[in-house]
Amino acid sequence: MKTKASVLYEYKQPLVIEELDLDGPKQGEVLVEIKAAGLCHTDLSIMHGVYTVPPTPCVIGHEGAGIVREVGPGVEKFKVGDHVVGIWVPSCGQCYYCQRNQPYLCVQRDLTRAGTMLDGTTRLTKDGKPIYNMTGLGTFKQFTVVAQQSLLRIEDSIPFEVAALTGCGVITGVGAVLNTADVEPGSSVAVLGIGGVGVNVIQGAVLAAATKIIAIDLLDSKLEHAAKLGATHTINASKENAQEKVMEITGGIGVDYAFDVVGGSKGSEITLGLIRRGGNAVIIAVPSIEQKAVVPLTEFVITEKKLIGCYYGSSNLNSDMQTLLDLYKMGRLKVEELISDRYSLDDINQGFDDLIAGKNMRGVVIM
Repeated sequence: MKTKASVLYEYKQPLVIEELDLDGPKQGEVLVEIKAAGLCHTDLSIMHGVYTVPPTPCVIGHEGAGIVREVGPGVEKFKVGDHVVGIWVPSCGQCYYCQRNQPYLCVQRDLTRAGTMLDGTTRLTKDGKPIYNMTGLGTFKQFTVVAQQSLLRIEDSIPFEVAALTGCGVITGVGAVLNTADVEPGSSVAVLGIGGVGVNVIQGAVLAAATKIIAIDLLDSKLEHAAKLGATHTINASKENAQEKVMEITGGIGVDYAFDVVGGSKGSEITLGLIRRGGNAVIIAVPSIEQKAVVPLTEFVITEKKLIGCYYGSSNLNSDMQTLLDLYKMGRLKVEELISDRYSLDDINQGFDDLIAGKNMRGVVIM
């Protein structure tokens, strides 16, 4: 069959909107009609060559939701007509990590990171040549074939755009607070970088009943959004020294938990400087491969500060996704309020331009 898609042929170049050939689902695979897909900074990092997986040419996009249109042999979890959300780390349920309730570290993620299906092949082609898929999903196209391990069923009443954003930005941000850091009630929290994930760290801190929630960014518009979602304090780091201001707010102690959603060596160094003795610095943003952080080891030891990595919000995707969607239905988790702009697939490059300019908190492509 044919599918309209946005294809990345060269780094630092616009996506090309064109038709591709899409093979049907094979053993254990599902054909999904994508209805909504989120624009994320991770997609942008691939476009700019910061990350070079998957290889080009590829279809990027890893936040998406839609409807099952066909199931391949051996698929028992899904049927035609099911509403589903994509998850960008498939969970086999059998490996060392899955058996230890760490499905976000499943060994199958190494296969999908390479841009192929779990059998090492692709379903997308152009003139007979393979086109790769980001994280086994490649949601910036009308139809996609994915492994059944990369999908979760959702209730028909959940809007597709809500499910799409929950599949990455929401679960990563909230999960970083509730799972990775396990923030305790009454804690103080600082969030460095108020983008699509950072706003959900704010929401996670609210759910965890943190009493001081400090949002740090360079744009007043993003800080205003953070305040609406529950931040008790905001700091514009282009106008004030973030570390000094955090110390002022916390009486010179520092926060219990700080979350780096900016990335890079500078971000991690700033985040470590925000926490108290015995505090926790959680790194969520994935830096480029060559980035290194310099840590003063003596101070690190005598202050017992902790530096923690966070991948996919350390989430048990099968249960945590449903919990978050339940919180959304209860009105305790804001998702639609995060969406500032909606785009057609033809306008996807404009969406990324707006993301770069800081114009959209969360942009969504509606198919």
